Amino acid sequence: MSNQLTRRNFIKTAAVGVVGVAAFPQFLSSCKQSKESTSAEGLVRLGFIGLGQQAMYLLNGYIGMPDVKVVAGCDVYGVKRERFKKRVSEYYSSSENEVVVDVYENYTDLIARDDIDAVVIATPDHWHAFIAIQACKAKKDVYLEKPLTFTIKEGQELIKAVRSNGVILAVGSQQRSDANFQHAVRMVQEGKLGKIERINAYVGAPPTPYDLPEEPIPADLNWPLWLGPSEYVHYNSQLNPVITIEPEQNEQIWGAWRWYKELGGGFTTDWGAHMFDIAQWGLEMDGNGPVEIIPAGYQDTKFLTYKYANGVVMTEEPFNDQMTKGVKFWGDKGWIEVSREHFLASDDSLLPVKVEETTGAYETQIPHLTNFIQSVKNRTEPAVPVEVGHSSCVVCTLGNIAYDLGRPIKWDPAAEKFVDDPEADANRLFNKTYTEGYVL
Repeated sequence: MSNQLTRRNFIKTAAVGVVGVAAFPQFLSSCKQSKESTSAEGLVRLGFIGLGQQAMYLLNGYIGMPDVKVVAGCDVYGVKRERFKKRVSEYYSSSENEVVVDVYENYTDLIARDDIDAVVIATPDHWHAFIAIQACKAKKDVYLEKPLTFTIKEGQELIKAVRSNGVILAVGSQQRSDANFQHAVRMVQEGKLGKIERINAYVGAPPTPYDLPEEPIPADLNWPLWLGPSEYVHYNSQLNPVITIEPEQNEQIWGAWRWYKELGGGFTTDWGAHMFDIAQWGLEMDGNGPVEIIPAGYQDTKFLTYKYANGVVMTEEPFNDQMTKGVKFWGDKGWIEVSREHFLASDDSLLPVKVEETTGAYETQIPHLTNFIQSVKNRTEPAVPVEVGHSSCVVCTLGNIAYDLGRPIKWDPAAEKFVDDPEADANRLFNKTYTEGYVL
């Protein structure tokens, strides 16, 4: 009963992926707007805000598109600005394009430019809502990395900003543009597994208190601006992994800010924004969510547990000995488990068509970035609009709130409120207090 689609026969990129996106039109409904969002040449002019490791992957995907021109970048770290300018300039020089790329320390200077149509935001999570909301007010379309926001209130405010300003906002939940995940969701939603009873969605541990030793701040890093609305923590180079230009050395690790409570949501939001997102999609719970959340370690609860009103239980529990980050749907007629590297099912009829392996960074293997550019040009909803990114982010954040409180919490997903729980209402991940001078 164990049928496997291996990495060698994994899902191919553009052609298959675009078909997969088209197969789920519920998120691609027309949203015609009056905003003129491309140049006379039909180009979408992009600015990047946050120029770290993830931004470099996204840059590699966007810069080669014939209808995109990368014109600006922003980061609080001078060496990252230098790397970005060098890469973009060298690319356009080699392709015989005359493009001037500017770099900025403060994102407000980039957003203020009238000639920029859209921004790609790949900053640490604590900056997401502030930058994205300001971009919306400036009538810029936005590609925003996951998780959508740091707090639930921020997500609610960001939805308002997107809709009231008539802009496109796409969330970097790339797995929704992956034909492998699309096939799994289609099998679930078409009832091929029967009634879904439970889900394993393994993502990893929650964040821990910040405990890195203090180190000297690099001369070209604006540390107060990096912290921005977040509470103060001292600098450590693991938060901004060392890079050099000559000789070229890029990040050897992911920025460690994501593993600490003060700055990120741990694996709960880092991978939960991918895997809980797929579970939500499969259950047709976009815009909805669980009604009870129980943290691991509470009484006899072994894994972070989400209970839905329809009786489905989702646990943050490995489904194999390799502890693969992925999702397993269990129905009364069969099961499917899916990750970025394999596809397993209880029956051959549940497997997708095998196609040849792809190579390169995950962000550029699938048509998620192309989908955003087409949404900008055609004024249509992207594969993952703001409301979907928010409902998936809420699931992640509720898990961390339950961990914070060390007990179960009850949630009304329609009203987006806790049920008779003032302590949860006051939690920092629901609606936090920001550094003086910062107002959401």
